[in-house]
Amino acid sequence: MDSIRINTAQNIDIEYEIAGLGERIAARCIDLAGFAILFVVAWILFIIGSISVSGTLGVVILIVYLIIYAFYDLVCELTMNGQSFGKRVMKIKVINLDGTQPTFGQYLIRWLFRMIDFGFPLGWGVIALASVAVTENHQRLGDLLAKTTLIKMIPRTQLNQVAFNFSLPEEYQPQFKEVMHLTDRDIELIHEVLTGYYQTGNASLIYAMAAKTKEHIFVSVPAGMNELLFLETVLKDYNYITSKLST
Repeated sequence: MDSIRINTAQNIDIEYEIAGLGERIAARCIDLAGFAILFVVAWILFIIGSISVSGTLGVVILIVYLIIYAFYDLVCELTMNGQSFGKRVMKIKVINLDGTQPTFGQYLIRWLFRMIDFGFPLGWGVIALASVAVTENHQRLGDLLAKTTLIKMIPRTQLNQVAFNFSLPEEYQPQFKEVMHLTDRDIELIHEVLTGYYQTGNASLIYAMAAKTKEHIFVSVPAGMNELLFLETVLKDYNYITSKLST
């Protein structure tokens, strides 16, 4: 599965899967289904306005619908963190190729080239589909020019299946109560790093992650506790403390 490497706020590289054709098509179909419903409503209002009030009101309703349709993707991606409603349902989002949030200019380029990627005279999306299929990062023409792509938001490892699935004894005593300064996403990231170490033996990420975690929660590590044991303890402590808070 193709992926893109993203550097997090903790300066740790994490790979995300690039969204495939299936997710993109499904997201677009969801958006179009919403517009189909909105079109029916707009058409009914157009008829009512033309008959009961004046033809001018009907034209205004039609123009408003066309404006919403034209600017929908741009406005949604700017205000919904790179997602439309369809993308949110499919859990995919637009992201810069370097892993950062796209700028307004990048969103604007993607939107402007939608007319070429999805325009009727050019085959209702044939250009976009062909470009996504053959490019390395699965980019349509607008993405190529904006240097963006779409990634899957679902983590490769589910937190509720692994990161918080420790079997700890009732008498377990947390060593670092400061772990409550961490978020679920921080814990997921630590788990990703540990999983990578277990699979590859590459300790460099362990050292980097441990250093960043110590700085973030302001703890002193007991003598004899190495970086690997520290991160494993952080996961256990977080799991134990949060499980107690939820009971």
